[in-house]
Amino acid sequence: MADILAENLSGKAVMGSDGTELGMLYNITMDLKTGALSDLLVTPNEELSPAQVPFDRDESGRFHVPVGNVQAVKDYIVVRT
Repeated sequence: MADILAENLSGKAVMGSDGTELGMLYNITMDLKTGALSDLLVTPNEELSPAQVPFDRDESGRFHVPVGNVQAVKDYIVVRT
């Protein structure tokens, strides 16, 4: 995958590999000691039932999508669900 600046990802739509629109990218978490990216925090699509998504949610209801699940970044961020 080509290098992409984080500022270009802000507010980008996140879609599951099955075509389900999961929501919008809110933030990306990382390990401060190693610099390794950890999770995408995704603000869920309002019409989406939490039971449809296999990812953990935080206290604000955002999905924690492991960075390893990212398959592509183009018009959408596509993640393996």
